[in-house]
Amino acid sequence: MCGIAGTYRWPDGKAVTDRLTDILAHRGPDGAGRYSHPAGDGEVHLGHRRLAIIDLSGTGAQPMVSDGLALTYNGELYNAPALRAELSAAGVRFRGTSDTEVLLEAWRRWGTDCLPRLRGMFAFAVFDERTGELVLARDQLGIKPLFLLRRGGGLLFASELKALAAVAGGTLEVDHAALVASLLYYWVPDSRCAFREAEKLPPGSWLRCRPDGLVESGRYWSLKDVAAEARERARSGEQPDLAAVVEESTRRHLLSDVPVATFLSGGLDSSYLTALAARDRPGIAAYTIGFRAEDARFEAMPDDLRYARQVAERFGVDLREIEIAPNVLDLLPEMTYHLDEPIGDPAAINTFLICSAAREAGVKVLLSGMGADELFAGYRKHLANLLALRYQRIPRPLRSGLSATVDRLPVATARRGYRSVRFAKRFLSFAELPEETAFRRSYTMYDQDELLALVDPDLAGAVEDVLTEHAEIYQDNDLDDFVNRMCLGDARMFLPGLNLAYTDRSSMAASTEVRVPYVDVEVVEAAFAVPGDRKIVGRQGKAVLKEAASSVLPREIVYRPKGLFSAPLRAWMSRDLAPLVREVVHDGVLVGSGLLRRDALRRMVAEDAAGQRDFSKHLWHVLTLEYWYRGATSGSGRSRAA
Repeated sequence: MCGIAGTYRWPDGKAVTDRLTDILAHRGPDGAGRYSHPAGDGEVHLGHRRLAIIDLSGTGAQPMVSDGLALTYNGELYNAPALRAELSAAGVRFRGTSDTEVLLEAWRRWGTDCLPRLRGMFAFAVFDERTGELVLARDQLGIKPLFLLRRGGGLLFASELKALAAVAGGTLEVDHAALVASLLYYWVPDSRCAFREAEKLPPGSWLRCRPDGLVESGRYWSLKDVAAEARERARSGEQPDLAAVVEESTRRHLLSDVPVATFLSGGLDSSYLTALAARDRPGIAAYTIGFRAEDARFEAMPDDLRYARQVAERFGVDLREIEIAPNVLDLLPEMTYHLDEPIGDPAAINTFLICSAAREAGVKVLLSGMGADELFAGYRKHLANLLALRYQRIPRPLRSGLSATVDRLPVATARRGYRSVRFAKRFLSFAELPEETAFRRSYTMYDQDELLALVDPDLAGAVEDVLTEHAEIYQDNDLDDFVNRMCLGDARMFLPGLNLAYTDRSSMAASTEVRVPYVDVEVVEAAFAVPGDRKIVGRQGKAVLKEAASSVLPREIVYRPKGLFSAPLRAWMSRDLAPLVREVVHDGVLVGSGLLRRDALRRMVAEDAAGQRDFSKHLWHVLTLEYWYRGATSGSGRSRAA
């Protein structure tokens, strides 16, 4: 895992690449490298920051140059041993044991045809000295990021957006439509970027720059096509052995020359991975979090620690417990800087603190259960949308009476919050809507009218564009299975846009690598071969994964109530962050610039304080957006300097 950067036919490319690479130092504290070569009427410069995981010797250093090819690469290839054996049988001689060298030789032999053969997480740039061409590529599911900026015939790229913003010298303009999207979702979709000129290379794609200025691009893997093909295989009676697929993926993800640990929340996904990992690595360490007692009580949070302890004791895991009692006022601007774009999920703080503790203990690699909920329908929204179909069959007068009653109930008092009331209000906000609209409303922050009331009237067109984009992506499939349509929408939007994004940024900020065995091409194919009625059975989400895990985990872990990898937001907002909320609402840059309307924010604060509605997540995201916007418009590109 590393940080990569570079320029292609860019003015003053060497100095720019040096600065890009230096800004990414936290991604790779174990080494740094540079490469330069003529490219047409300009030059190519590649930079690399190394976090040494496999082949710790100098033979794994980057940029790696061999026989006319130069590679700067961020990621891990979990099928590198199999590819190495195939290439060796074809006569390739390897100098070291790194997966970087395997990737370089695979590219030499197969070019872009090697990409669908790669199993792992990656973003890389490879330069061919003979043709003068530079190719960028990104993994199938968007686990690893790659940002780029094109001007004229030149290009620059980096693992993090903050690096591009810094070297652009304040010339990048904020994309207000992307900010509207972030308000809707509390993250920026992978199809958009917070700065207008900057781009994200799409998952499963490549981009080729030629010395004559021409640029070509292509897609080598499509999640939509994979889901459709998996459905057809399932129809023909071909059903995957899900337990075997998950076990094999977990084993491959343990490939490392340094210690590996796991996240262990005590929930199904992390417990299953930890139990499987402990088979291969007896005594493996696992990290779990707890919260201040008063915060957990106020938030009515489940006691996840006792489940984590149970799993650790049963499987001989070395459990390390971390209490999350952060100075949120200090962490908020720091995390906003590290996250690159306005991301309003406080789980990023949890990830950063866990990874920081692991790094202090000498651990560089952790396994995470990320992705299982998206692929196997484990979120409450999936079940809620199914229940909404039944709710719509209730006579309208009864529905109207129920809605009016729930609307009058408080979501919190001064001493505690009422999760069941929050869930009921949330459910009723979308339960009578059409499928795509209901699904969007079940996990986004605002309906269309609320969003229009919050933002500058001039952004009404952007609101419409963002909503249209969601509809187009959600409906871009021919699946006849409601549950799998939701899973596909999540895997295309929610997973890369939010969960994989904050996991990468938060972990790399602490100079650690987080691996996601569920977000694996083989697991994804298996997941979409499972019909929706095996993913949600009765009121059980992830039913098929629970069935697979039951051969390993005790029943009380498999079928425990779902926990939350989140934070006690209501407690933080009502105590630690209340003064900051008032400051941002009255005198913030977003309000002062006219992007957000002060009266709408004041209403949210008042209703939240009265306990009538829960706007804690909305207000938290407004704070993250405020800090990000201050940094983005200061010309420094560093939001923590705000």
